[in-house]
Amino acid sequence: MNLLSIFVLLPVLMLAGLFLSRTRAQVRAVAATGASLLLAAAVILCVLFMGERQAGNTAPMLFTDHAVWFPTWNIGYSIGVDGISVLMILLSAIIVFTGIFTSWNIEPLPKEYFMWFCLLSTGVFGFFISLDLFTMFMFYEVALIPMYLLIGVWGSGEKEHAAMKLTLMLMGGSALLMLGILGVYFASGAQSMHIMDMAQADIPVALQRYFFPLVFVGFGILGALFPFHTWSPDGHASAPTAVSMLHAGVLMKLGGYGCFRVAMFLMPEAAQELGWIFLLLTGISVVYGAFSACVQTDLKYINAYSSVSHCGLVLFALLMMNTTAMTGAVMQMLSHGLMTALFFALIGMIYGRTHTRDIRQMGGLMKIMPFLGVAYVIAGLASLGLPGLSGFVAEMNVFVGAFQHSDTFHRVLTLVALTSIVITAVYILRVVGKILYGPVQNPEHLKLSDAVWFERFPVIVLIVVIASIGICPGWISDLIGQALFPIVERLSIAAL
Repeated sequence: MNLLSIFVLLPVLMLAGLFLSRTRAQVRAVAATGASLLLAAAVILCVLFMGERQAGNTAPMLFTDHAVWFPTWNIGYSIGVDGISVLMILLSAIIVFTGIFTSWNIEPLPKEYFMWFCLLSTGVFGFFISLDLFTMFMFYEVALIPMYLLIGVWGSGEKEHAAMKLTLMLMGGSALLMLGILGVYFASGAQSMHIMDMAQADIPVALQRYFFPLVFVGFGILGALFPFHTWSPDGHASAPTAVSMLHAGVLMKLGGYGCFRVAMFLMPEAAQELGWIFLLLTGISVVYGAFSACVQTDLKYINAYSSVSHCGLVLFALLMMNTTAMTGAVMQMLSHGLMTALFFALIGMIYGRTHTRDIRQMGGLMKIMPFLGVAYVIAGLASLGLPGLSGFVAEMNVFVGAFQHSDTFHRVLTLVALTSIVITAVYILRVVGKILYGPVQNPEHLKLSDAVWFERFPVIVLIVVIASIGICPGWISDLIGQALFPIVERLSIAAL
Protein backbone atom coordinates (compact mmCIF):
# COMPACT_ATOMS: atom_id res chain seq x y z
CA MET A 1 0.00 0.00 0.00
CA ASN A 2 1.19 3.51 -0.81
CA LEU A 3 2.53 5.33 2.25
CA LEU A 4 0.23 8.32 1.65
CA SER A 5 -2.91 6.21 1.77
CA ILE A 6 -2.15 5.53 5.44
CA PHE A 7 -3.22 9.09 6.22
CA VAL A 8 -6.70 8.36 4.88
CA LEU A 9 -6.91 4.78 6.11
CA LEU A 10 -5.86 5.43 9.73
CA PRO A 11 -8.64 7.95 10.51
CA VAL A 12 -11.14 5.55 8.93
CA LEU A 13 -9.86 2.74 11.17
CA MET A 14 -10.10 5.13 14.12
CA LEU A 15 -13.74 5.71 13.19
CA ALA A 16 -14.39 1.97 13.22
CA GLY A 17 -12.58 1.54 16.52
CA LEU A 18 -14.50 4.39 18.10
CA PHE A 19 -17.80 2.98 16.84
CA LEU A 20 -17.05 -0.34 18.56
CA SER A 21 -15.87 1.32 21.80
CA ARG A 22 -18.17 1.01 24.79
CA THR A 23 -16.44 2.91 27.59
CA ARG A 24 -14.75 6.30 27.94
CA ALA A 25 -11.41 4.55 28.53
CA GLN A 26 -11.74 2.65 25.23
CA VAL A 27 -12.68 5.84 23.38
CA ARG A 28 -9.64 7.62 24.76
CA ALA A 29 -7.36 4.68 23.97
CA VAL A 30 -8.51 4.45 20.35
CA ALA A 31 -8.27 8.22 19.78
CA ALA A 32 -4.83 8.57 21.41
CA THR A 33 -3.42 5.50 19.65
CA GLY A 34 -4.70 6.59 16.24
CA ALA A 35 -3.42 10.15 16.66
CA SER A 36 -0.01 8.85 17.77
CA LEU A 37 0.23 6.58 14.73
CA LEU A 38 -0.72 9.48 12.44
CA LEU A 39 2.02 11.65 13.95
CA ALA A 40 4.56 8.83 13.64
CA ALA A 41 3.57 8.26 10.00
CA ALA A 42 3.91 12.01 9.27
CA VAL A 43 7.41 12.08 10.78
CA ILE A 44 8.42 8.99 8.78
CA LEU A 45 7.02 10.55 5.59
CA CYS A 46 9.02 13.72 6.23
CA VAL A 47 12.25 11.76 6.78
CA LEU A 48 11.72 9.58 3.70
CA PHE A 49 10.86 12.59 1.55
CA MET A 50 14.00 14.48 2.57
CA GLY A 51 16.01 11.32 1.92
CA GLU A 52 14.62 11.10 -1.61
CA ARG A 53 15.49 14.74 -2.29
CA GLN A 54 19.01 14.34 -0.93
CA ALA A 55 19.43 11.26 -3.13
CA GLY A 56 18.79 13.47 -6.16
CA ASN A 57 15.16 12.64 -6.93
CA THR A 58 13.90 15.81 -8.64
CA ALA A 59 10.42 14.60 -9.59
CA PRO A 60 7.84 17.32 -8.86
CA MET A 61 5.74 14.86 -6.83
CA LEU A 62 6.93 11.84 -4.86
CA PHE A 63 5.17 8.72 -3.55
CA THR A 64 2.61 9.02 -6.34
CA ASP A 65 -0.15 6.51 -7.00
CA HIS A 66 -3.23 6.42 -9.21
CA ALA A 67 -6.39 4.35 -9.34
CA VAL A 68 -9.26 5.11 -11.74
CA TRP A 69 -12.61 5.80 -10.10
CA PHE A 70 -14.77 7.24 -12.89
CA PRO A 71 -13.43 6.27 -16.34
CA THR A 72 -15.74 8.57 -18.33
CA TRP A 73 -13.95 11.70 -17.11
CA ASN A 74 -10.81 9.81 -16.10
CA ILE A 75 -11.33 10.84 -12.49
CA GLY A 76 -9.09 8.89 -10.16
CA TYR A 77 -7.61 8.52 -6.73
CA SER A 78 -4.39 10.30 -7.67
CA ILE A 79 -2.05 11.06 -4.80
CA GLY A 80 1.44 12.47 -4.37
CA VAL A 81 3.32 15.03 -2.31
CA ASP A 82 5.94 17.72 -2.66
CA GLY A 83 7.74 19.54 0.15
CA ILE A 84 4.79 21.81 0.93
CA SER A 85 2.32 18.92 1.09
CA VAL A 86 4.63 17.03 3.45
CA LEU A 87 4.84 20.03 5.79
CA MET A 88 1.06 20.47 5.76
CA ILE A 89 0.59 16.78 6.58
CA LEU A 90 3.08 17.09 9.44
CA LEU A 91 1.27 20.19 10.73
CA SER A 92 -2.09 18.41 10.53
CA ALA A 93 -0.76 15.38 12.40
CA ILE A 94 0.65 17.57 15.19
CA ILE A 95 -2.63 19.47 15.60
CA VAL A 96 -4.74 16.28 15.56
CA PHE A 97 -2.41 14.67 18.11
CA THR A 98 -2.47 17.63 20.49
CA GLY A 99 -6.20 18.17 19.91
CA ILE A 100 -7.02 14.64 21.07
CA PHE A 101 -5.36 15.24 24.45
CA THR A 102 -6.94 18.68 24.75
CA SER A 103 -10.33 16.96 24.36
CA TRP A 104 -9.54 14.30 26.98
CA ASN A 105 -12.55 15.20 29.16
CA ILE A 106 -14.94 16.32 26.40
CA GLU A 107 -18.64 16.21 27.32
CA PRO A 108 -21.26 15.22 26.29
CA LEU A 109 -21.09 12.17 23.97
CA PRO A 110 -17.31 11.74 23.80
CA LYS A 111 -17.47 8.82 21.38
CA GLU A 112 -19.56 10.73 18.85
CA TYR A 113 -17.35 13.80 19.25
CA PHE A 114 -14.17 11.90 18.44
CA MET A 115 -15.85 10.16 15.49
CA TRP A 116 -16.72 13.50 13.87
CA PHE A 117 -13.25 14.77 14.75
CA CYS A 118 -11.73 11.78 12.93
CA LEU A 119 -13.92 12.35 9.87
CA LEU A 120 -12.76 15.96 9.77
CA SER A 121 -9.15 14.73 9.97
CA THR A 122 -9.77 12.31 7.09
CA GLY A 123 -10.83 15.17 4.85
CA VAL A 124 -7.84 17.31 5.80
CA PHE A 125 -5.23 14.62 5.14
CA GLY A 126 -6.96 13.51 1.94
CA PHE A 127 -6.98 17.07 0.62
CA PHE A 128 -3.23 17.56 1.09
CA ILE A 129 -2.27 14.31 -0.67
CA SER A 130 -4.68 14.65 -3.63
CA LEU A 131 -3.48 15.49 -7.13
CA ASP A 132 -6.82 14.92 -8.88
CA LEU A 133 -9.02 18.02 -8.66
CA PHE A 134 -12.22 16.03 -8.19
CA THR A 135 -10.69 13.94 -5.39
CA MET A 136 -9.28 17.08 -3.81
CA PHE A 137 -12.70 18.74 -3.88
CA MET A 138 -14.31 15.61 -2.41
CA PHE A 139 -11.93 15.59 0.56
CA TYR A 140 -12.41 19.35 0.89
CA GLU A 141 -16.13 18.77 1.42
CA VAL A 142 -15.49 15.91 3.83
CA ALA A 143 -13.38 18.31 5.93
CA LEU A 144 -16.08 21.01 5.99
CA ILE A 145 -19.25 19.05 6.75
CA PRO A 146 -18.35 17.81 10.29
CA MET A 147 -17.76 21.39 11.43
CA TYR A 148 -21.50 22.03 11.62
CA LEU A 149 -22.13 19.29 14.18
CA LEU A 150 -18.87 19.77 16.09
CA ILE A 151 -19.79 23.41 16.72
CA GLY A 152 -23.57 23.04 16.88
CA VAL A 153 -23.52 20.18 19.41
CA TRP A 154 -20.31 20.60 21.41
CA GLY A 155 -19.81 24.35 21.07
CA SER A 156 -20.72 27.18 23.41
CA GLY A 157 -22.46 30.55 23.26
CA GLU A 158 -24.55 31.12 20.13
CA LYS A 159 -23.34 27.84 18.73
CA GLU A 160 -26.28 27.07 16.43
CA HIS A 161 -26.05 30.48 14.78
CA ALA A 162 -22.26 30.24 14.42
CA ALA A 163 -22.44 26.70 13.02
CA MET A 164 -25.09 27.62 10.46
CA LYS A 165 -23.27 30.82 9.43
CA LEU A 166 -20.00 28.95 8.98
CA THR A 167 -21.66 26.17 6.99
CA LEU A 168 -23.54 28.51 4.66
CA MET A 169 -20.48 30.69 3.98
CA LEU A 170 -18.16 27.76 3.32
CA MET A 171 -20.74 25.90 1.23
CA GLY A 172 -21.15 29.08 -0.82
CA GLY A 173 -17.40 29.04 -1.36
CA SER A 174 -17.61 25.38 -2.35
CA ALA A 175 -20.21 26.23 -5.00
CA LEU A 176 -17.89 28.84 -6.51
CA LEU A 177 -15.04 26.37 -6.32
CA MET A 178 -16.98 23.65 -8.12
CA LEU A 179 -17.89 26.04 -10.94
CA GLY A 180 -14.29 27.14 -11.25
CA ILE A 181 -12.87 23.61 -11.24
CA LEU A 182 -15.31 22.37 -13.88
CA GLY A 183 -14.69 25.48 -15.96
CA VAL A 184 -10.92 24.98 -15.86
CA TYR A 185 -11.28 21.29 -16.70
CA PHE A 186 -13.44 21.84 -19.79
CA ALA A 187 -11.47 24.92 -20.88
CA SER A 188 -8.17 23.06 -20.68
CA GLY A 189 -9.31 20.15 -22.81
CA ALA A 190 -7.17 17.91 -20.61
CA GLN A 191 -7.72 14.18 -20.68
CA SER A 192 -8.04 13.98 -16.90
CA MET A 193 -8.54 16.14 -13.81
CA HIS A 194 -5.00 15.46 -12.64
CA ILE A 195 -3.37 18.77 -11.70
CA MET A 196 -0.15 17.99 -13.56
CA ASP A 197 -2.03 17.03 -16.73
CA MET A 198 -4.12 20.20 -16.61
CA ALA A 199 -1.00 22.31 -16.07
CA GLN A 200 0.31 21.11 -19.44
CA ALA A 201 -2.87 22.28 -21.21
CA ASP A 202 -3.18 25.73 -22.71
CA ILE A 203 -6.14 27.41 -21.04
CA PRO A 204 -7.15 30.56 -22.98
CA VAL A 205 -6.42 33.72 -21.01
CA ALA A 206 -9.91 35.05 -21.74
CA LEU A 207 -11.41 32.05 -19.93
CA GLN A 208 -8.85 32.22 -17.12
CA ARG A 209 -10.19 35.69 -16.28
CA TYR A 210 -13.57 34.12 -15.48
CA PHE A 211 -12.44 31.00 -13.65
CA PHE A 212 -9.51 32.36 -11.63
CA PRO A 213 -11.72 34.60 -9.41
CA LEU A 214 -14.12 31.70 -8.82
CA VAL A 215 -11.38 29.33 -7.67
CA PHE A 216 -9.40 31.93 -5.72
CA VAL A 217 -12.46 33.28 -3.90
CA GLY A 218 -13.79 29.74 -3.35
CA PHE A 219 -10.61 28.78 -1.54
CA GLY A 220 -10.07 32.30 -0.17
CA ILE A 221 -13.32 32.22 1.82
CA LEU A 222 -11.84 29.39 3.90
CA GLY A 223 -8.66 31.45 4.20
CA ALA A 224 -10.65 34.37 5.69
CA LEU A 225 -10.38 36.57 2.60
CA PHE A 226 -11.98 39.99 3.15
CA PRO A 227 -14.96 40.60 2.98
CA PHE A 228 -15.90 36.90 3.25
CA HIS A 229 -14.23 36.42 6.62
CA THR A 230 -17.18 37.08 8.93
CA TRP A 231 -17.90 33.38 9.54
CA SER A 232 -14.47 32.86 11.08
CA PRO A 233 -14.63 34.82 14.38
CA ASP A 234 -18.10 33.51 15.26
CA GLY A 235 -17.10 29.95 14.36
CA HIS A 236 -13.91 30.09 16.42
CA ALA A 237 -15.65 31.67 19.42
CA SER A 238 -18.35 28.99 19.56
CA ALA A 239 -16.29 25.90 18.68
CA PRO A 240 -14.98 23.52 21.36
CA THR A 241 -11.27 23.88 22.08
CA ALA A 242 -9.84 21.09 19.92
CA VAL A 243 -12.13 21.99 17.01
CA SER A 244 -10.91 25.59 17.18
CA MET A 245 -7.35 24.21 17.16
CA LEU A 246 -7.96 22.08 14.08
CA HIS A 247 -10.12 24.72 12.42
CA ALA A 248 -7.66 27.61 12.72
CA GLY A 249 -4.52 25.48 12.77
CA VAL A 250 -5.24 23.29 9.74
CA LEU A 251 -8.63 23.81 8.08
CA MET A 252 -7.98 27.46 7.20
CA LYS A 253 -4.71 26.33 5.59
CA LEU A 254 -6.72 24.45 2.99
CA GLY A 255 -7.70 27.87 1.65
CA GLY A 256 -4.16 29.16 1.18
CA TYR A 257 -2.93 25.80 -0.12
CA GLY A 258 -5.71 25.62 -2.69
CA CYS A 259 -5.13 29.20 -3.85
CA PHE A 260 -1.58 28.56 -5.01
CA ARG A 261 -1.84 24.84 -5.84
CA VAL A 262 -4.93 25.20 -8.04
CA ALA A 263 -5.80 28.84 -8.86
CA MET A 264 -2.32 30.30 -9.34
CA PHE A 265 -0.62 27.18 -10.70
CA LEU A 266 -3.26 26.35 -13.32
CA MET A 267 -4.11 29.95 -14.30
CA PRO A 268 -0.87 31.97 -14.02
CA GLU A 269 -1.78 34.57 -16.64
CA ALA A 270 -5.02 35.47 -14.84
CA ALA A 271 -3.13 35.52 -11.54
CA GLN A 272 -0.75 38.12 -12.96
CA GLU A 273 -3.60 40.19 -14.44
CA LEU A 274 -6.06 40.06 -11.54
CA GLY A 275 -3.72 39.52 -8.61
CA TRP A 276 -3.69 43.22 -7.68
CA ILE A 277 -7.41 43.11 -6.84
CA PHE A 278 -6.97 40.29 -4.36
CA LEU A 279 -3.78 41.87 -3.08
CA LEU A 280 -5.84 44.87 -1.99
CA LEU A 281 -8.39 42.61 -0.30
CA THR A 282 -5.73 40.62 1.53
CA GLY A 283 -4.02 43.84 2.62
CA ILE A 284 -7.32 44.92 4.17
CA SER A 285 -7.63 41.52 5.89
CA VAL A 286 -4.18 41.89 7.45
CA VAL A 287 -4.78 45.34 8.94
CA TYR A 288 -8.51 45.00 9.63
CA GLY A 289 -8.06 41.72 11.50
CA ALA A 290 -5.32 43.21 13.68
CA PHE A 291 -7.34 46.35 14.50
CA SER A 292 -10.43 44.25 15.25
CA ALA A 293 -8.46 42.09 17.67
CA CYS A 294 -7.46 45.26 19.56
CA VAL A 295 -11.04 46.16 20.49
CA GLN A 296 -12.24 42.69 21.55
CA THR A 297 -12.65 41.65 25.18
CA ASP A 298 -13.34 37.94 24.59
CA LEU A 299 -10.14 35.85 24.44
CA LYS A 300 -11.45 33.65 21.64
CA TYR A 301 -12.57 36.61 19.54
CA ILE A 302 -9.16 38.22 20.01
CA ASN A 303 -7.46 35.10 18.69
CA ALA A 304 -10.07 34.67 15.96
CA TYR A 305 -9.50 38.16 14.54
CA SER A 306 -5.77 37.63 14.94
CA SER A 307 -6.22 34.56 12.71
CA VAL A 308 -7.98 36.70 10.10
CA SER A 309 -4.93 38.98 10.08
CA HIS A 310 -2.34 36.21 9.96
CA CYS A 311 -4.20 34.17 7.32
CA GLY A 312 -4.60 37.37 5.29
CA LEU A 313 -0.83 37.68 5.42
CA VAL A 314 -0.56 34.19 3.86
CA LEU A 315 -2.66 35.17 0.83
CA PHE A 316 -0.92 38.57 0.69
CA ALA A 317 2.48 36.88 0.40
CA LEU A 318 1.29 34.34 -2.17
CA LEU A 319 0.08 37.14 -4.43
CA MET A 320 3.55 38.73 -4.39
CA MET A 321 4.45 35.79 -6.68
CA ASN A 322 8.15 35.51 -5.96
CA THR A 323 10.03 32.70 -4.22
CA THR A 324 10.95 34.61 -1.05
CA ALA A 325 7.46 35.90 -0.32
CA MET A 326 5.75 32.61 -1.20
CA THR A 327 8.22 30.74 0.99
CA GLY A 328 7.21 33.12 3.77
CA ALA A 329 3.55 32.40 3.03
CA VAL A 330 3.99 28.65 3.56
CA MET A 331 6.11 29.22 6.67
CA GLN A 332 3.38 31.54 7.94
CA MET A 333 0.85 28.76 7.38
CA LEU A 334 2.97 26.47 9.55
CA SER A 335 3.70 29.10 12.19
CA HIS A 336 0.12 30.33 12.46
CA GLY A 337 -1.22 26.79 12.56
CA LEU A 338 0.96 25.93 15.55
CA MET A 339 0.67 29.14 17.54
CA THR A 340 -3.07 29.55 17.06
CA ALA A 341 -3.58 25.93 18.12
CA LEU A 342 -1.54 26.71 21.22
CA PHE A 343 -3.59 29.85 21.86
CA PHE A 344 -6.93 28.06 21.57
CA ALA A 345 -5.73 25.18 23.73
CA LEU A 346 -4.67 27.59 26.47
CA ILE A 347 -7.85 29.65 26.19
CA GLY A 348 -9.91 26.48 26.56
CA MET A 349 -7.96 25.48 29.67
CA ILE A 350 -8.30 28.95 31.21
CA TYR A 351 -12.03 29.06 30.41
CA GLY A 352 -12.53 25.60 31.92
CA ARG A 353 -11.23 26.98 35.25
CA THR A 354 -12.46 30.58 35.32
CA HIS A 355 -15.71 29.98 33.35
CA THR A 356 -15.17 33.27 31.54
CA ARG A 357 -13.31 34.46 28.46
CA ASP A 358 -13.81 38.15 29.23
CA ILE A 359 -10.41 39.72 29.90
CA ARG A 360 -12.09 42.35 32.10
CA GLN A 361 -13.02 39.63 34.58
CA MET A 362 -9.56 38.07 34.81
CA GLY A 363 -6.29 39.10 36.39
CA GLY A 364 -3.29 37.76 38.26
CA LEU A 365 -3.44 34.36 36.55
CA MET A 366 0.36 34.09 36.31
CA LYS A 367 0.50 33.72 40.09
CA ILE A 368 -2.48 31.35 40.21
CA MET A 369 -1.63 29.06 37.26
CA PRO A 370 2.01 29.73 36.29
CA PHE A 371 2.35 26.95 33.72
CA LEU A 372 -0.59 28.20 31.66
CA GLY A 373 0.59 31.79 32.13
CA VAL A 374 4.12 31.12 30.83
CA ALA A 375 2.74 29.13 27.90
CA TYR A 376 0.38 31.99 27.01
CA VAL A 377 3.28 34.45 27.04
CA ILE A 378 5.27 32.18 24.68
CA ALA A 379 2.29 31.91 22.32
CA GLY A 380 1.91 35.70 22.37
CA LEU A 381 5.59 36.27 21.63
CA ALA A 382 5.39 33.86 18.69
CA SER A 383 2.34 35.73 17.38
CA LEU A 384 4.05 39.13 17.48
CA GLY A 385 7.15 37.74 15.76
CA LEU A 386 9.82 37.43 18.45
CA PRO A 387 13.17 36.22 16.99
CA GLY A 388 13.83 32.61 17.90
CA LEU A 389 10.21 31.58 17.40
CA SER A 390 8.40 30.52 14.24
CA GLY A 391 6.54 33.80 13.67
CA PHE A 392 9.72 35.76 13.10
CA VAL A 393 11.18 33.66 10.27
CA ALA A 394 7.80 33.52 8.54
CA GLU A 395 7.15 37.27 8.62
CA MET A 396 10.73 38.11 7.65
CA ASN A 397 10.39 36.07 4.46
CA VAL A 398 6.97 37.57 3.73
CA PHE A 399 8.04 41.21 3.99
CA VAL A 400 11.50 40.80 2.45
CA GLY A 401 9.88 39.09 -0.53
CA ALA A 402 7.19 41.76 -0.76
CA PHE A 403 9.82 44.51 -0.86
CA GLN A 404 11.52 42.83 -3.81
CA HIS A 405 8.86 44.51 -5.96
CA SER A 406 10.20 47.92 -6.90
CA ASP A 407 6.91 49.54 -8.01
CA THR A 408 5.03 51.98 -5.81
CA PHE A 409 1.83 49.91 -5.61
CA HIS A 410 3.48 46.86 -4.05
CA ARG A 411 5.77 48.92 -1.81
CA VAL A 412 2.88 50.97 -0.37
CA LEU A 413 0.78 47.86 0.27
CA THR A 414 3.74 46.25 1.98
CA LEU A 415 4.19 49.24 4.27
CA VAL A 416 0.49 49.14 5.13
CA ALA A 417 0.70 45.41 5.91
CA LEU A 418 3.79 46.03 8.04
CA THR A 419 1.71 48.08 10.44
CA SER A 420 0.02 44.84 11.51
CA ILE A 421 3.22 43.87 13.35
CA VAL A 422 2.89 46.89 15.62
CA ILE A 423 -0.86 46.40 16.09
CA THR A 424 -0.33 42.72 16.93
CA ALA A 425 2.18 43.68 19.62
CA VAL A 426 -0.38 46.10 21.08
CA TYR A 427 -3.22 43.60 21.55
CA ILE A 428 -0.98 40.71 22.60
CA LEU A 429 0.83 42.73 25.28
CA ARG A 430 -2.48 44.27 26.40
CA VAL A 431 -4.03 40.87 27.00
CA VAL A 432 -0.91 39.44 28.67
CA GLY A 433 -0.65 42.43 30.97
CA LYS A 434 -4.35 42.36 31.84
CA ILE A 435 -5.08 38.68 32.49
CA LEU A 436 -1.67 37.48 33.72
CA TYR A 437 -0.14 40.38 35.60
CA GLY A 438 -3.10 42.59 36.44
CA PRO A 439 -4.85 42.58 39.82
CA VAL A 440 -7.06 39.59 40.64
CA GLN A 441 -10.61 40.50 39.63
CA ASN A 442 -12.40 37.56 41.24
CA PRO A 443 -11.28 36.22 44.64
CA GLU A 444 -12.69 32.80 43.67
CA HIS A 445 -9.94 32.52 41.04
CA LEU A 446 -7.36 32.24 43.84
CA LYS A 447 -8.65 28.70 44.48
CA LEU A 448 -8.04 27.55 40.89
CA SER A 449 -5.52 24.86 39.98
CA ASP A 450 -2.87 24.81 37.26
CA ALA A 451 -2.81 22.48 34.24
CA VAL A 452 -2.77 18.71 34.75
CA TRP A 453 -0.68 16.20 32.77
CA PHE A 454 -2.99 15.69 29.79
CA GLU A 455 -3.20 19.48 29.40
CA ARG A 456 0.52 20.13 29.84
CA PHE A 457 1.57 17.46 27.34
CA PRO A 458 0.02 18.99 24.16
CA VAL A 459 1.08 22.48 25.24
CA ILE A 460 4.71 21.40 25.63
CA VAL A 461 4.64 19.63 22.24
CA LEU A 462 3.37 22.77 20.47
CA ILE A 463 5.89 25.06 22.22
CA VAL A 464 8.80 22.76 21.32
CA VAL A 465 7.79 22.69 17.64
CA ILE A 466 7.29 26.48 17.52
CA ALA A 467 10.74 27.04 19.02
CA SER A 468 12.34 24.40 16.77
CA ILE A 469 11.09 26.12 13.62
CA GLY A 470 12.29 29.49 14.90
CA ILE A 471 15.77 28.19 15.72
CA CYS A 472 16.29 25.81 12.77
CA PRO A 473 14.15 26.99 9.83
CA GLY A 474 16.64 26.08 7.08
CA TRP A 475 15.39 22.57 6.28
CA ILE A 476 11.81 23.82 6.06
CA SER A 477 12.83 26.65 3.75
CA ASP A 478 14.63 24.17 1.48
CA LEU A 479 11.60 21.89 1.24
CA ILE A 480 9.35 24.83 0.41
CA GLY A 481 11.74 26.36 -2.15
CA GLN A 482 12.02 23.15 -4.16
CA ALA A 483 8.24 22.72 -4.20
CA LEU A 484 7.59 26.35 -5.19
CA PHE A 485 9.99 26.35 -8.13
CA PRO A 486 7.52 25.07 -10.80
CA ILE A 487 4.78 27.41 -9.54
CA VAL A 488 7.01 30.50 -9.48
CA GLU A 489 8.45 29.56 -12.87
CA ARG A 490 4.96 29.42 -14.43
CA LEU A 491 4.05 32.75 -12.84
CA SER A 492 7.28 34.35 -14.10
CA ILE A 493 6.70 33.12 -17.65
CA ALA A 494 3.12 34.41 -17.51
CA ALA A 495 4.39 37.86 -16.49
CA LEU A 496 6.51 38.19 -19.66
